[in-house]
Formats: sequence, structure tokens, C-alpha cells
Amino acid sequence: MPAVMLVEDEPTAVDVSAVTELLGREPKGQFTIVVRHVHDGTPVVIRNHPLLSDGRPMPTRYWLLGEPERTMVSRIESRGGVHRVEDEVGMDRIAVAHDRYAADRDADLPEDWTGPRPTAGVGGTRKGVKCLHAHYGWWLAGGEDPVGAWVADHLAAGDGDAGPSPLAG
Repeated sequence: MPAVMLVEDEPTAVDVSAVTELLGREPKGQFTIVVRHVHDGTPVVIRNHPLLSDGRPMPTRYWLLGEPERTMVSRIESRGGVHRVEDEVGMDRIAVAHDRYAADRDADLPEDWTGPRPTAGVGGTRKGVKCLHAHYGWWLAGGEDPVGAWVADHLAAGDGDAGPSPLAG
């Protein structure tokens, strides 16, 4: 896994182009680059503004889009990672993480905002785990997320490598 660094960068035109390519579409709202690869500076995680450009809520605060991280986390998901993490981390700890994530996102809403607000926690989920990518992205960005930490441990153990999972039963 490539080394990453925490940053707080407004996107340049090069960043917007890179994020567009990684997403497969243009971003629909404002974002900040919060994690980059050390070796080439490419974006790994973006932090989305809680409202899209048209005012609609954006529940996904942290978005993992860097490669190979995104592909490796996808492999863990495809090998039953969502169910495994819920069992191993526990729903109570996951619920606390959702609350922290929502508070982080909601703190960035304009004080005078009266329109629709994003709801729920990590990736817009109210209960359990919907997406390991969102949890891992938040964890890489410095979030206190036990699911993201679980993903990091499993990536370090090779569970996201190509081929059969070394942690599969």
C-alpha cells in the first residue's frame, strides 16, 4: 500500500481533473483534498461539503477514491467484509462512529441554512455498515472510526490483495 499524508488542500485544476477521472464523472459539489499519496501527490480521500452546488444534502463526507486503496477495499467487501466487520467491531461502537461522523459533517453546514440537511452517519447510513470505503476514507483522514481501523488492519494482513483472501475461512 502506498504511503499517504494528511493535507488540507483546496483543489487545483489538476486535482479536479484527477478527481473527475477517479470518480468517472465530474464532482457535483465543493470538496477539499484531505489525503494524498506521498510519492506523487495524487488525491486519495476528499472531504465533501455537506451540501451539493444546488443545495441538496451530501451525506458522504469523506470519499475514498485513490488507487490502489479503492480496489483493495472493494476486495475486502466482496469477501464478506461488511458482515464480518459488523460482527467483529460491534453495532454499538459502529453507532457511536456514525454519530461522530454526522457531527463532523453537520458542523460544516452554514449557520443560517434552513434547507434540507444531510442525515445519518458514515455514507448516509443510519445503522450498521453500508460501505467500507467511506469508513476507511474517514479513518485515513484522521477520523476516529473503528470500522476504518478494522479495514486498515485487514489491508495490512493482505486481505485486500488480488487472489484468494488470506483471511477467508
